[in-house]
Amino acid sequence: MKLNVNKTITRILTCLMLSAGLMLGSQGAFAQAENSAEQKIIALSKTKWQWMADKNADSLAALFDEKAVFVHMGGSWGKQQEVNIIKSGGIHYKKADIHKVSVNIIGSTAILLNRITLLAVVGGREVTNEFEVTEVYVQQKEGWKLGSLSFTKVGG
Repeated sequence: MKLNVNKTITRILTCLMLSAGLMLGSQGAFAQAENSAEQKIIALSKTKWQWMADKNADSLAALFDEKAVFVHMGGSWGKQQEVNIIKSGGIHYKKADIHKVSVNIIGSTAILLNRITLLAVVGGREVTNEFEVTEVYVQQKEGWKLGSLSFTKVGG
């Protein structure tokens, strides 16, 4: 009888250890998948900044969701006005130096925060400002779409 109890305990402990290993492995896979999604969002954001510098309005229009909102120092507006402003050169985002970036993914929504120094031409004047930029991306069938881009001026 004592031998059967020891075998049973050994079997139970083995099952528990295997289960714990599987759980840890799946958590690791989840973390990797989340990190992979975070890396995709960071890469997408960097590409967006380059498209803005290049005035690549067509690629930006494909990235921006139809209901996207844009908040600037001078006001807020929708997708079409943002695309038109970039196309016309009303705002030329010449260079965004990214100092810090973080991403939080909540379900099918990614929130990216950038601390940047932005060199831009606004109304024909070259200006440099430091911003905390909030970018909100939403996962859709065709991939990630930008739902919101907000600039908050920081520093002096």
